[in-house]
Amino acid sequence: MNLIPNSAGLTLAGGKIGVLVLHGFTGSPVTIAPWANYFNQLGYTVNAPCLPGHGSNWQELNKTNWQDWYEAAEQSFLELKSKCDRVFVAGFSMGGSLALRLCQIRGSEVEGLILLNPSIHDRRWFIKLVPVLKYIMPSVKKGPTDIAAPNPPQHSYGRTPLKALDSLRKLWHIVERDLYLIDLPTMVGYSINDHAVDPENSMTVIDNIFSVDIREVIFEHSFHNVPLDFDAQQLNLESKLFIEEVLGGLLQRGSDFNERDLVDAEFDSIVSGLSLDQSSPTNYLDELDNIYESERFIPPNPRWLKLNKSQRISAVGLIGSFLYLIAYNLTDFEIFGLWPATIGVISSIANIIWTTARKNDDYEDGASL
Repeated sequence: MNLIPNSAGLTLAGGKIGVLVLHGFTGSPVTIAPWANYFNQLGYTVNAPCLPGHGSNWQELNKTNWQDWYEAAEQSFLELKSKCDRVFVAGFSMGGSLALRLCQIRGSEVEGLILLNPSIHDRRWFIKLVPVLKYIMPSVKKGPTDIAAPNPPQHSYGRTPLKALDSLRKLWHIVERDLYLIDLPTMVGYSINDHAVDPENSMTVIDNIFSVDIREVIFEHSFHNVPLDFDAQQLNLESKLFIEEVLGGLLQRGSDFNERDLVDAEFDSIVSGLSLDQSSPTNYLDELDNIYESERFIPPNPRWLKLNKSQRISAVGLIGSFLYLIAYNLTDFEIFGLWPATIGVISSIANIIWTTARKNDDYEDGASL
């Protein structure tokens, strides 16, 4: 069942400049359609795919993960690259997180990056419960509306699927960890009255990417979904100006860090997330401990002995000798005196040690090392 009308992806033909536009979590291309159409009116070729699990119902979204969404975004980007000489990437909300990840991997192929209320983390305490809650309840009801303007079109689900949200959390972690890889001209636009994504997300991006040219744009009259809200015109004009300045060479690719900063950033990335890619339960410090454990000498720690027939007889003799000694010392029981028990203990222990030590002896008598 499709709950979102007109939610199919957009493929808009234009010139040799391409723009990839990515929508947000639980949303659809309806959320960014006015923005995408504006780019096309400027003469640009535009792809705005409907990401897997979106545009239908939240149950379908719960069957997908962030790798599925990223794969669709990357494929759409490659299609644009095959048609255009230069390509820009624009992302809204979760689409901003996917856009960042795409530029972290394929940044050399991208001309510029436009982020609109990007989501790369959520510091609220209950988000930490999602990995457990997803097994108890499949979805939760959404919060306040994300559009200030009246009568918005239906554009997203009314519930948030928790399995998909947990996967999104993993994407956030990777993207935030690797922000230092971004050196593209970047425009970051955010709403100061965003009820869905804390503007602190945009501040994190601005403070941690290493681009020389970063343009900050603030929307004062809109909530989260700016393309469908009061500041849509401002978004369009700022996006147009940004792209034109990149194409004209006024904004350029580059980094404002030296070689030492790069080394420090790469080390921080390794330490914080060597094995965070959903597959390994260990971190970098665990790996160091493992290396130490593998290289240091560990004294032998033999398992429980598996006794053969001769050793079992010796063990019985040992136990019997000890019981005889106990009885000899605590009672008047002394039929044979003390020496039989003493000999029994010594001989039993000697036999067990000798046969056990020889069991795994691989060296032939007289062999030299």
